[in-house]
Amino acid sequence: MGKVAPAVPAGRRTVYRMLKQAEATWGTAPALHQPLGRGNYETYSWVDYRLAAEEVAAGLRSLGLGLGDIVGLASETRAEFYLADIGIMINGSIAAAVYTSLPPADQVKTLLKCDPKAVFIESPKTMKILDAAGLAALDVPRILLTGEADGAITLARLRETGQQAITADQTLLPRMEAEVRPEHHAILYLTSGATGEPKMGLVTHNSAVANCECGPPALPVGDEDSTLVFLPSAHITQRMVLELLMIRMGVPVWFSEGLTKLPNELRTVRPTFFVAPPRVWERMYASITTEIRKKPAAIRKLFYMGLGVGSEASRARQAGRSPSPWVSSSLKFFNSVVFSKIRQRLGGRLRIAASGAAPLGKELAEFYSSIGLPLIEGYGLTEGGVVALNPISRPKPGSIGKTLAGVEFRLAEDGELLIRGEMVFSGYYKDSEATSIVLRDGWLHTGDVAEVDADGYYYITGRKKELIVSSNGKKIYPARIEGLFKLEPLVNQILLVGDRLPYMTALITINPQAAEQIKGIAAGTPVPEMVQSASLQGEMKKLVQRVNRQLASFEQIRKFKVLDREFSMESGEITPTMKLRRGKVLDNFKSEISELYMGREDFG
Repeated sequence: MGKVAPAVPAGRRTVYRMLKQAEATWGTAPALHQPLGRGNYETYSWVDYRLAAEEVAAGLRSLGLGLGDIVGLASETRAEFYLADIGIMINGSIAAAVYTSLPPADQVKTLLKCDPKAVFIESPKTMKILDAAGLAALDVPRILLTGEADGAITLARLRETGQQAITADQTLLPRMEAEVRPEHHAILYLTSGATGEPKMGLVTHNSAVANCECGPPALPVGDEDSTLVFLPSAHITQRMVLELLMIRMGVPVWFSEGLTKLPNELRTVRPTFFVAPPRVWERMYASITTEIRKKPAAIRKLFYMGLGVGSEASRARQAGRSPSPWVSSSLKFFNSVVFSKIRQRLGGRLRIAASGAAPLGKELAEFYSSIGLPLIEGYGLTEGGVVALNPISRPKPGSIGKTLAGVEFRLAEDGELLIRGEMVFSGYYKDSEATSIVLRDGWLHTGDVAEVDADGYYYITGRKKELIVSSNGKKIYPARIEGLFKLEPLVNQILLVGDRLPYMTALITINPQAAEQIKGIAAGTPVPEMVQSASLQGEMKKLVQRVNRQLASFEQIRKFKVLDREFSMESGEITPTMKLRRGKVLDNFKSEISELYMGREDFG
């Protein structure tokens, strides 16, 4: 792992001091790699990182911004975002990043709601779009991270102003460092709002740095590793793990140009540590299994034999024992012939593959473990920080792992997971009522229902708000059942329906690439035509029957509707982090759901 930076002492924890420790430890080693196109990158060393962030901080101070002022950020994840974000915090201001995948009007609404005293914007194009959506009415300084435009300061100009201020006043940076205390707020998370109106969560410097201190005992990464990042910086997984924790651990960060470029970037950057949400791992799984189904019977048989051997080896590791000699020798063969080729898609150097930002299905985790790429799942939330992680040496598929150092878990009588620790947030911005609901008696009430096994591994079984209670009183948590369906390449998205209703039904969207493998469906057939196809409906019926065999009778899907479009952000049905807004889906598809409860059941 190379050099290890010392921890910032308790009582002095600020993001600035953590960055200074990183710079003192790794110096001119590379810290950030920003793509410039055509395979070229601009690289910032740890020295460059600190100097640039200090210049941003001093530039903001020159504009009149200071302690406690909120500064908005409207940008994709990129090196300039990191420089601006850390610079805001060094200045004692509060960094508030908006989800850029939201419609422009929603981005503006969220930015205006947090009362920013300045806004960083990614590009002139982004500024033009946001101004047209209402941001032009906000009379505050705006700083462009890239490019130039009338009415905006460039990042280069802001840094130049800051550098001049630092040169003119040698006490400026020391004063800033002394002025910002651990209890001051550093981040305002503008949550994506899976269950309603977005809430804005305030996090102190102490909470952020204390959360980073959970990393060294649990995550064996350092300056000899590398990571490739693409998640939105408004999300806690990206902000806390892939920005702040990477400072603490000294891991060089490579930035992606976008999801379409990600497959090629994985092969060229070849990260050793990679974090992606379940949606990415689901799509990769669907792509692999769809390709396998196109292969000759002998290759398909070889693949599934290998999965069986890999699964046995995985079960042995989870139990803390060595696989049998036969399994070990067979696994070497399958690893060489089959699984290593799959892992090459991720660059071939990956040591730690993690799933974050949303729950991962147990069966999906078991698949990746079987091919020699165990997904390390953790658990975190905006209000609580990143608080649990599977042990790297012994992950359990389906589990969120064990509590990290300094974190306390407790299960309430109804199974709700409660959290206590320094990393817990301070409360919601200008919403004391909502704060008092989740922060009670020193514990954060997460809204997640959990279980714990004899080894101390925790399992999230569902959300309290998503609990389905059928008309006969049976309680059903939909996440587990929906996870089983996501293992089927034909299924793209699914939402279970059945609260206060006599039986379970489902709304399903399809994966067109998988549908094209069905006999009678030609390549390029429009999705609305696909879903009307008798052959697709027949395949989906067999698929539902397959999943139903794994469920209790009261959980089984009795009817389903295949939709002719995906759930979308534009329709308000999914959040920027790909979580379903169940209430919105139920509202948008009222007529389809009504049809599912007319007439007799299809399965019974």
